[in-house]
Amino acid sequence: MSGIIRVYKRNEEGVLEFREAWFDEDYSQFVMNHGVVGHQSKTDETDVADAAAAEGLMDAFAVQCAEDGYAEIPEEEQFWVVAQYALKTKDGTDRDRYLEEKAKDALISHLAWRGLGIVDRSEFSDAKLNIFCLTPDVNKAVNAIKVCIRGEDLDFTKLSIGAAPFGETSFKLKHSPKPANGFSL
Repeated sequence: MSGIIRVYKRNEEGVLEFREAWFDEDYSQFVMNHGVVGHQSKTDETDVADAAAAEGLMDAFAVQCAEDGYAEIPEEEQFWVVAQYALKTKDGTDRDRYLEEKAKDALISHLAWRGLGIVDRSEFSDAKLNIFCLTPDVNKAVNAIKVCIRGEDLDFTKLSIGAAPFGETSFKLKHSPKPANGFSL
């Protein structure tokens, strides 16, 4: 099974739209998710007999998306957005690891249902928890992260957010709970 297909295009007004599809093996369903990037998407499920039938639907989905002008956005054309928490210890505590898992799970879902990319990884570094998200739209991703973290009651007052183009290591501060001039990993 080919995993997930996630493609984008700009409509006539220049608004970024997305489509994605995958086979949900647990429910034997082919799932299509689509909408405007940054907004809650619409989802359509189709029951399928088996993985082979789902593969056929995935192939047809890919062909239709290409015909409609949708394409994958290469990683190098996307951006890193890092949700960062200041920690009280250098390596983090059990509570910090719990926060890491809860925040990652919440962000994975929140970003995905809005076409805002993926949670790539997380790491503890120098008294900080960094959650790396790869996104096609920095500003919408930053806003979505703030909404998600606040809505899930995940220590919003300790959240900072930085962003950088894919290949760069210098991050620009996009959100901080207190006045700050920079963002470092």
